[in-house]
Amino acid sequence: MTVLDSAPHDVLDAYRTCEFVTLGRDGTPLAWPTAVRRREDGTLLLTTSLAFAQKALNVRRDGRVALLFSDSTGSGIDHAPQVFVAGRAACPDQIMTGPQGAEDYWRMLFERQPHSRSYVTAPMRRLMDWYYLRLLITVTPEQVIVRPPLPPLPSSSVPEQAGPRGRNPLPGADRLARFPSAVLAARDAFGVPVLARTRPVPTDDGFVVDVPSDCAAVPGPASLLVHRHDDRLNHMDNALVRGELRMSGDGLLLVPTKVVEPMGSGRPTDAVRLLRRTKRTTRRYLEQRGLQRPRVQWDEFRALATSVRQRRDA
Repeated sequence: MTVLDSAPHDVLDAYRTCEFVTLGRDGTPLAWPTAVRRREDGTLLLTTSLAFAQKALNVRRDGRVALLFSDSTGSGIDHAPQVFVAGRAACPDQIMTGPQGAEDYWRMLFERQPHSRSYVTAPMRRLMDWYYLRLLITVTPEQVIVRPPLPPLPSSSVPEQAGPRGRNPLPGADRLARFPSAVLAARDAFGVPVLARTRPVPTDDGFVVDVPSDCAAVPGPASLLVHRHDDRLNHMDNALVRGELRMSGDGLLLVPTKVVEPMGSGRPTDAVRLLRRTKRTTRRYLEQRGLQRPRVQWDEFRALATSVRQRRDA
């Protein structure tokens, strides 16, 4: 028996993404969507490219992490329960240039994200080599909580507006208003990261957040994550609103200070800027360690992508 056996495996395996939170250098819980593969030994496997290595760097500094499976888009499960997993993570400083050791993970990704198979073709390799230089993150679960899905909004309800639009509008208000809910990333009294899906309500001072009773969030640095993708893990969009969680009456208030948009905000030029940034950050990661740029094992990735396509076409 493992801790993860208390979670419904069919639900975990069906989720296309989860929210994964690590602790930043200043202690701020930083959550981002990521794909996860459940292993038979009761651990969870995640990966991150060198271009987005901050998750790995955070894990190496403080291994306390948490995951929340709460966006069931593409899972095929109606009213899927949410699954919160807290645990310890490890991320060796070993750059993976091929699928070895994570074949099931890459097989899952090629199957669920068909457009990613094109990245291994000759025309795309020069642009996308950074995508395949990966670091492996293994999470050993220590706690599992199963929650009901967030209740749907009444059909007659009117969506919240972005909040005050005067001289000092709330940072991130427009971004949060585009999504029906968000995920709060905070810490408990022991500094352990916690996650909960909520519907932020904008006020003059910040966003009121309501969390379930099993989420022991306390005042301190926190953030709100919004993200979306379609059934094939395409058209991804995400943003993180960082701030300070404070008590407000009987509830909690997230006072925003900064908005982070790694994929851009929807401008036509975002894709070009993203590619330039991924190249730059990958190069910086290698230079800081005195490493030459390793060669991606394209043949191995292509063989795996081809086997997935053939099996689906059979």
